Amino acid sequence: MPSLEPGGQLSLPIQALREGGGTTPCAVPRLPSAPRPGHAGAGRGWSVRCAMAGAAKGIPERPAEEEDYRLSICSKLCYAIGGAPNQVAGSATAFFLQIYLLDIAHITPFHASLVLFIGKASGAVTDPVAGFFISKSRWTKIGRLMPWMLACTPFTVVSYFFMWYLPPFVSGRVAWYLTFYCLFQALTTLFQVPYSALTMFLSTDQKERDSATAYRMTMEVLGTLIGAGLQGQIVASAHVSHHCTVNPPVNTTDSWYDTSSFPDTSDPLSHQAKVYMIAAGVIGCVYLLGIIILFLGVKEKDDPYALSSDRAIPFCKGLGLTMKHGPYVKLTASFLLISTAVQLEQSNFVLFCTHAADLRSHFQYLVVTILISAAVSIPFWQKILQRFGKKCASFGIAWMTPFAVMLVTIPNLILAYFVAFVSGLSIAASLLLPWSMLPDVVDNFRLQNPHGKGHETIFYSSYVFFTKMSAGIGLGISAAGLEFTGYKPGICRQPSDVILTLKILIGAVPAILIFVGLFILLFYPITEESRRETKLALEVLRRSHQSTDTLDKEDTSV
Repeated sequence: MPSLEPGGQLSLPIQALREGGGTTPCAVPRLPSAPRPGHAGAGRGWSVRCAMAGAAKGIPERPAEEEDYRLSICSKLCYAIGGAPNQVAGSATAFFLQIYLLDIAHITPFHASLVLFIGKASGAVTDPVAGFFISKSRWTKIGRLMPWMLACTPFTVVSYFFMWYLPPFVSGRVAWYLTFYCLFQALTTLFQVPYSALTMFLSTDQKERDSATAYRMTMEVLGTLIGAGLQGQIVASAHVSHHCTVNPPVNTTDSWYDTSSFPDTSDPLSHQAKVYMIAAGVIGCVYLLGIIILFLGVKEKDDPYALSSDRAIPFCKGLGLTMKHGPYVKLTASFLLISTAVQLEQSNFVLFCTHAADLRSHFQYLVVTILISAAVSIPFWQKILQRFGKKCASFGIAWMTPFAVMLVTIPNLILAYFVAFVSGLSIAASLLLPWSMLPDVVDNFRLQNPHGKGHETIFYSSYVFFTKMSAGIGLGISAAGLEFTGYKPGICRQPSDVILTLKILIGAVPAILIFVGLFILLFYPITEESRRETKLALEVLRRSHQSTDTLDKEDTSV
C-alpha cells in the first residue's frame, strides 16, 4: 500500500510499481497507461482523477523539492535578454535591408525582391530541419538546447556582418547578398528554435513559464525598437533627403533612388558603405553580449517528466502526432491568421500614411508610437491573462480593428496616433499570447504521451515555420495587390486604385483575418480549469517517474 512518509514524500512498494498496483482508480503506478491520442476526453478525465487521487494522499500543490523550479527575476531577465539580439537584427534588417540593396549596393528592385523572398523561404525551410536535429540531441553538461545556441551565434554574427558588406565586385553582388542573407536566416532559425523551446526547460510551473515568456516578449519588443532606432541613427547620413514634387516633369524618373548622390558602386570603403558596416559591427556585439548573458544566467533543466529509460519520439512520428493534436492545430490555425493580419498592418502602415492619409512627415513617429505602446503593454497583458485567462485575453487582439477602419474612412493626425497606440496594444497581445499558450499545449500532449520525450522542439520548430509562412503570405498579398493596381515607387501621388488597395489592406483584410482567427480560437479546448488539472496530473507523473528511476537505481546497485 502507498503511504506518505514524513516530509510529504510518497512511498510506494517496488512490487506495486512493477505491476501497476494501487488502491485508487489512478494510482501513481498506473500512470504509464495514460490515454493514447485519439481517445477524446480521456486525457482530461484521467487528469482529474489523478489530481483527486494526489490530493487525497496529501500531496501538496507545491512541495519543497519544487522550489528548484521557481525562477528568480535575474534568471527571467537573462533569458529575455538572450533572445533580444535576434529582434534587434531582425528589426534593422526589416527596415533597412531593402533600401541598402537598392541605394548602396545598386541592386535592381527585381533582384532585391528575389534576395528577400528566397532568404525568408530558406529560414522557413530550416525550421523543421532544425527541429529534427535538435530533437535527436543528447543531454550535455550545459543542457540539450544551450549548445545549439552557443555554437550558431558566432556564425550568425559573421553572416550578419557580411550581409551589410559592400564587395568590390559588381557582377556577383546578387549572389553575395543572397548567400549571406540565406545563411543569416538559417542561423537565426537554429538559434530561435532551441531558444523558444527552452521555455519548457526553465521550470515545470506554468506561472513561472508564463512570467518568463512575458519578460521575453517585453525584451523582444524593446529589441525591435532598439534595432530600428540604433540602425537608423548610425546610417542616417548614408541617405540624402529628397523633397517630393507634386507634379514631376515628364522626362524625369519616378524613383527617388536614381540620383547622383550615392557612392561609386566599385568603392566598398565609401562613407555610405562604412556606416552600414559600423552598424553591423555594433549589432554583432549585441549578439555576443546577449548569448553570454543567456549562458551565465539561465540553467536548462532536463525533462522532469521522462524516465531515464524513455526514448525520444522519432521526428516524423512526432511531427505526425503534433499535426493531429487538436489543441495545437486550433492554436496554430488561429494565430496563423492573426499573424498574417498583423503583418499586413505593419508592412502597409507606412505606405498608407504616406500615400493615403497625407501623413508623410509623421510616419516615423507613428512607428515609434506603435513599438513603445507594444513594449510597455506587455506587463499589462500578463496581468490580464493571469486574472481572466489566456483564452479571454486573446480577444484583446481585436481592439485595433475598429480604430483602423475609422482611420481608413476618416484620415486624421490625432486619430492616427491613437490608432498607433491601440495597434501597439494589440500587437503586444498577438506576440505574447501564442508563446504563452504553446507550453500549455505541450503539457497537454505530454499528459497523453507520458513515455515520449524530445517533442518540445517539434512543436516549437513547426510553429516558427508557420509563423514565418504567415509573414511571407502577408508580404505576398501586399506586393501582389499593389503591383496589380499599378503602384510605382518614388512618386508623390499614387493612382486612386492604389490608395483604395492600401485602405483595404489596412482596414478590411486584417479585420476579417483577426475575427476568423478569434472564431477558431473559441474552439481551443484548454481552459484555465483544465490547465490546473493538467498541472496536478503532471506533478503526480513527475514524482512517480522520479520514484521509479530511484527504485531502478537501487535494484541495479543491489
